[in-house]
Amino acid sequence: MTHALIIGGGIAGPVSAMALHKAGIGATVYEAYPAPADDVGAFLVLFHNGLEALRTIDAHRPVLDASFPADRVEMLDAQGHGRERPVSGSGTGDGRPVLGPRTLRRSALYRALREEAERRGVAVEFGKRLVAADVGPDGRVTARFADGSSARGDVLLGADGVRSLTRTLIDPEAPAPRHTGQITVCGFSPLVPAEAAPAPGVYRMIRGSRAFLGCTRAPDGAVWWFANTPGGELAPERLAAGTPEQRAGWRDHVAGLFADDASPAEAVVRATGDRIVAFNAYDLAHTPVWSRGPMVVLGDAAHTAAPNAAQGASLAIEDGVVLARCLRDLPLPGEAFAAFERLRRARVEALVDRSARLNARVVPGAGRHADRPGPGAAGGPEAESGDPADWFLHYGIDWDAPVSAAG
Repeated sequence: MTHALIIGGGIAGPVSAMALHKAGIGATVYEAYPAPADDVGAFLVLFHNGLEALRTIDAHRPVLDASFPADRVEMLDAQGHGRERPVSGSGTGDGRPVLGPRTLRRSALYRALREEAERRGVAVEFGKRLVAADVGPDGRVTARFADGSSARGDVLLGADGVRSLTRTLIDPEAPAPRHTGQITVCGFSPLVPAEAAPAPGVYRMIRGSRAFLGCTRAPDGAVWWFANTPGGELAPERLAAGTPEQRAGWRDHVAGLFADDASPAEAVVRATGDRIVAFNAYDLAHTPVWSRGPMVVLGDAAHTAAPNAAQGASLAIEDGVVLARCLRDLPLPGEAFAAFERLRRARVEALVDRSARLNARVVPGAGRHADRPGPGAAGGPEAESGDPADWFLHYGIDWDAPVSAAG
């Protein structure tokens, strides 16, 4: 095993490349967009498990530098009543330092991971949209791109997201992602009234009568918020928030969902400036086939969780590190990919199921997938006090432990 082709330059792609580099395996990342994405409106939370996976490959510091912490959560109802407690997973109970949770813009995470990968010598090529992949008689794979170019490697890792082409190249019958009946809207409010803003270091989670809002205060005093709102799948032009009229439309829509409540949610949304973004929420509970020959999927391409448990990015990071260990110790792709699936499937599918359950609080009837048993609970921002989340959030990867084909 000498070189991997990695499709997708978001989260799982650069992490996989850095982990492979640590394992002594070369990799090139191919990103479909012609330039780094400027996803300025959206933000995310990384919990301890994702940051600990980054620490396994010494890649956590740039992400810590680009983010800010909050380790308590305040749960409010529609009347503004509630309680405050530590965020699930903010303490390990065994004396180990805890890195998360940390909040940062999605674009900042992409940039931090990509720049750290490039600093380590990983090549990242933009404008490379995958259109096909061929496996030769020698078992190596050739990726073909929309610009007419191609690349050849020992394996192809599909980190190309929820709409993954790699997933369908591996299995033309692969299921499509499910729209969860939810539209997520993110915004940045620079001038929230003091009585409506959360305290520093606190995530405020408000379960309104018609939608759910979470917010936290950045170091500059601005309140970053997201709202999980009921709504069917929208075309890109209807999700757009590029003009003042479109931004005002989304601001008024979300604020209106909280107008009949006595919580601070409406005031937070009304204070939003010109940074607001809306996107469809999807999940993918079960991809039956993760690999074929020298090709495999990981991250959202293999399993997509609704945003409610705030674990999608952390799971993608974990995938990249675990997959690199498998390829390090099992040089035959089939054995490595089988080990990767054995180590990851139950965990990620349980998390997707948990996110679906949390989504059902926003969209009644859009809960767990009937065909997925979902053995455990996740500890995202919406999780209730007492949720047995430690087995998710305190997941660790022993980089030095060998991976065997036999399990």
